[in-house]
Amino acid sequence: MRKSVVAIVGRPNVGKSTIFNRLVGERISIVEDVPGVTRDRIYAQAEWLTSTFNLIDTGGIEIGDEPLLVQMRQQAEVAIDEADVIIFLLNGREGITGADDEVAKMLFKSNKPVVVAVNKMDNPEMREQIYEYYSLGFGEPYPISGSHGLGLGDLLDAVVDYFPEKSDEDVKDDTIYFSLIGRPNVGKSSLVNSMLNEERVIVSEIEGTTREATDTHLQRDDQDYVIIDTAGMRKRGKVYETTEKYSVLRALKAIERSDVVLVLIDAETGIREQDKKIAGYAHEAGRAVILVVNKWDTVETNEKTMKEFETKVRSHFLFLDYAPIVFLSAKTKKRLHTLIPAIKVASENHAKRIQTNVLNDVIMDAIAMNPTPTVKGKRLKVLYATQVAVKPPSFVVFVNNPELMHFSYERFLENKIRDAFGFVGTPIKIFARSRQ
Repeated sequence: MRKSVVAIVGRPNVGKSTIFNRLVGERISIVEDVPGVTRDRIYAQAEWLTSTFNLIDTGGIEIGDEPLLVQMRQQAEVAIDEADVIIFLLNGREGITGADDEVAKMLFKSNKPVVVAVNKMDNPEMREQIYEYYSLGFGEPYPISGSHGLGLGDLLDAVVDYFPEKSDEDVKDDTIYFSLIGRPNVGKSSLVNSMLNEERVIVSEIEGTTREATDTHLQRDDQDYVIIDTAGMRKRGKVYETTEKYSVLRALKAIERSDVVLVLIDAETGIREQDKKIAGYAHEAGRAVILVVNKWDTVETNEKTMKEFETKVRSHFLFLDYAPIVFLSAKTKKRLHTLIPAIKVASENHAKRIQTNVLNDVIMDAIAMNPTPTVKGKRLKVLYATQVAVKPPSFVVFVNNPELMHFSYERFLENKIRDAFGFVGTPIKIFARSRQ
């Protein structure tokens, strides 16, 4: 199920970044007591009880014609448009200002659920002033303190109540969902068109032409696929169009809905640092991954070129050693026929289950080959292992003491599992647990 999106909106200097950092548990946003410090949307994953959601921090909405203020307002408008629920944050020490009224008007027009949070209400005397904020017309206001973490539980309870309930419609059939992610202008739209053999998506040499994530159905050899095309990702901090700034969050939404993620690399311009960051989103989400080197027609090749490029890719994407590499040209359709089979194999491995007895035979053989390590005179004992989940395949290894499981031995077991069962294209997870 797609994660809900929550945007924190308000005029400058009401404490949005402080609240954001509290909710995600990290100091991601810059916090400084100067209006306008947060100029861009910043997003992260947050959790409350059983709900996981994407949280957006926005630049303060401020009325004015100065270019920076206009951009900040535009950024907030896009965040409001993308959000499922909006936290309208106000400064409880200043009361309702004219700027707050302007923000309220904007939020009324959005027709989105709005939860009012009144920040900096640090003591009981101040909380008696909370009734003033009913006049905004959004229902019950919640007194909170970002600096002390007070009242955030009640606020999040109200926010989560607006999330859609999980339904049977969210359960996927055997259709394989895959998305295309990558820097702008690496050929995502061209690749979609080539796979469909029709001009379904606008193709342009201008970076950032694709603004929306779109779904397209495809059938090959009696297997149904859904292609999720996404807007190209760009490096944060670079100045570019307001609508493009939101492309990373949209791509994250697409990744969440995918079984397989195609990370496109431009063979002509080579590997960029941003390519690794983009691929990391898919890896961290636990999706199957295929590295697709596009525009292979632009490279002068000989019998060694592909192998040399593959070695270069592997050196840059060490964390994706399980991901197959597909070389193709969306423009000429050269080697395009190799992509769908790779997607199908990766999807099957992503959902693969291993019988417990077969898994334990492999684990015990691995231990016989490479005995468990000893830490400070204590030897790790592996009792048994079992698979507990798919998408990605996840295994629990029951041991005498989880602290004795060094990451290098965990990686050794992972490699032995891969040697025995394949799992090409998918990450696998191993958790050490003590038997209760």
